[in-house]
Amino acid sequence: MAPQADLIWLIAAILLGPFVGSFLGLLSLRLPQDLPVVWSRSACPACGRTLAPLDLVPILSHLWLRGQCRSCGATIPRRYLALELACPALALWAGLVHPSAAGFLGAVLAWQLLLLALLDAEHFWLPRLLTVPLIVSGLAVAAAQGLLVEHALGAALGFAGFSLLALAYRRLRGHEGLGGGDAYLVAGGGAWCGALALPSILLIAAVSGLTFVLIQRWRGKPVGGALPLPFGVFLAAGIWVTWLYGPLGLS
Repeated sequence: MAPQADLIWLIAAILLGPFVGSFLGLLSLRLPQDLPVVWSRSACPACGRTLAPLDLVPILSHLWLRGQCRSCGATIPRRYLALELACPALALWAGLVHPSAAGFLGAVLAWQLLLLALLDAEHFWLPRLLTVPLIVSGLAVAAAQGLLVEHALGAALGFAGFSLLALAYRRLRGHEGLGGGDAYLVAGGGAWCGALALPSILLIAAVSGLTFVLIQRWRGKPVGGALPLPFGVFLAAGIWVTWLYGPLGLS
């Protein structure tokens, strides 16, 4: 059994998870529409009624109201419940692999990556409003662990390397193939995982992206060079797996 302190960190992350998931759901809907987040109270998008505190209790309120607005009966976006369940699940995963405060910090990383992956999957958008805090938080954790130099180097190499890769692709193909937000996301991966982890992050992202393309083709979905691919989703997966289990060949 984990020491008492490890258990406290794990329980704290799991209990915080549903509330974080609810907030991520709000961000995922409002940020692409450039709507206020902090200074605007939650309201039903259908009837505009301001939600009461009991309507905002994660998971339980969704089940109690059967996924509908109390006033107009409009369907509450299912992403809220999905994220409210996913965030504590990711916290549990991080806590089991890395007990103690490290697991809690891993949950923070997972929550950031989850929102970025969702925005990229739905809008092909990795806003600096979210990628820069990912870099900063990773460097802050590294500094607390005495690993700032290695992780700062990882952030710099990740950004520079991916930016050069995007430039080369644009010169060779004559059009954009890698979004500018991807470079910031890779930099975030370097900040959290270190310079030695960059090859692992990119390899996992490439393999998972290729697997996705092959599955889409097998299903008869159109996939080609001209169609956009949310590569940030696969980069997020590469960062998460690498942080959990260490770089391939070095863990």
